[in-house]
Amino acid sequence: MSSQYIVVGAGALGLASAEALLMQGASVTVLERGNVGQESSWAGGGILSPLCPWDYPEVVTQLAMRGAAKFADWAANLYATTDIDPEYQRSGMLVLPPFDKRAALIWCEKNHVQAEERDEGLLLPAVAQARNPRLLQAMRARVEKLGGKIVEYCEVKEFVAEGDAIAKVATTQGEFSATRYIVTAGAWSKQVLAERASQLSIKPIRGQMLLFKFDTPPLQYIVLQDGMYLIPRRDGHLLVGSTLEDVGFDKTTTDEVREMLLRRASVLLPALTSMPIVKHWAGLRPGSPNNIPTIGKHPRLANLYINSGHFRYGVTMAPASVEILLNEINGKSQPFDISPYRWAV
Repeated sequence: MSSQYIVVGAGALGLASAEALLMQGASVTVLERGNVGQESSWAGGGILSPLCPWDYPEVVTQLAMRGAAKFADWAANLYATTDIDPEYQRSGMLVLPPFDKRAALIWCEKNHVQAEERDEGLLLPAVAQARNPRLLQAMRARVEKLGGKIVEYCEVKEFVAEGDAIAKVATTQGEFSATRYIVTAGAWSKQVLAERASQLSIKPIRGQMLLFKFDTPPLQYIVLQDGMYLIPRRDGHLLVGSTLEDVGFDKTTTDEVREMLLRRASVLLPALTSMPIVKHWAGLRPGSPNNIPTIGKHPRLANLYINSGHFRYGVTMAPASVEILLNEINGKSQPFDISPYRWAV
């Protein structure tokens, strides 16, 4: 009999975990408190690289770079099997001052990342992007085609333990039981786990975004300056983001941020001053100390796992994070030292 899994949370990490488990013959049920793929994975920009990777610890960049390296094949397979295009493309990213260009060039050379000096900054031509809403649509379709069950509007009330294992999960749609349980609930992971959270440091961090529409892409590359980015899509849409706001579980958009993003973006792309804003939204990232996610088995409950806390880079890290999770479940060797991602006791 195949292993049975309950995956709690249907963002990029949850759906990617479910897909990988289904592909190895497991039975998977995904529980989602709202609509599938409508939280931080949907709200993000889809840049498949840390912003200014030289500013992050190695434990973040190694996971992000491994995920980014796997992304092209993963996206192509999603497209081939679902006919939904995640719009993966290597668009490059132009990093503009202020930043330490010398330190950036040293980091790029050390890590074998292609970089080209430009008068106005540093171009990282290999940086790719995906279109988050399309990616999430493809992932859902893939999970369902593989036989996964998705239950929406199903909020977890309690993980019920018997001895040193989880016996069932109680939800607003009844009780579910399985061989193993995986929490991929993003910013809500600590709340979902309640007393099972075991030192988990994950909290919501709000990010606000603006969307514009041009007839054709107004920029050749993703442009990044001092934490703000402009992301051109193939069809002329342009995303502008994002903020880092510690405001709890509040997804309200604010006039202050809208004006700030518009003002800063218009300096880089003056045409925006006369463009209407198509949409303004906010998402809640699963914030974690130093952007380091938690991946792996609970320190005391043998069949409870987590794949969460990826902060800004859940989509980028998804292929590598799922690889680490499945290696741990299956008892296989890891691609690098995973101790920094372990669930703290």
